[in-house]
Amino acid sequence: MIEHDTIELLRECDAGIQMGISAIDEVKDHAADAELRALLDGYQREYAQLQNEIQGILHTYGEEGKGPNPVAKGMAWLKTNATLAVKESDATIARLITEGCNMGIESLNGYLNKYGGSDARADGFAKRLIRLQERQLKALRKYL
Repeated sequence: MIEHDTIELLRECDAGIQMGISAIDEVKDHAADAELRALLDGYQREYAQLQNEIQGILHTYGEEGKGPNPVAKGMAWLKTNATLAVKESDATIARLITEGCNMGIESLNGYLNKYGGSDARADGFAKRLIRLQERQLKALRKYL
């Protein structure tokens, strides 16, 4: 049970990270403020580093990461591009990323509960990802 929950929690973290990286890719070139672009680049690097660590652990179990739900990813892409087409601004970018972080935090907390039998290391990765998204939310407030 522990191994199953551990693998599933890590796979969900991987999928969430992929959504975060993709979301930043979609918006960062639209940012007018150089500081906002740098902020987004920094968070994207942090997501990638965490993803490498998670995928490394999954490989020790002989498992692969999990991609995001294709429907969710498609809907996110559509919303992002439609919203930016209507109003391209740093505030719009901050709002879109903020919404994604809030959804990610909510999902990760749900997965921590769902996969309660996961080991401490997997729980730690999920909590690190939550803290990363919380820091990102705080940093984006000045652009809202």
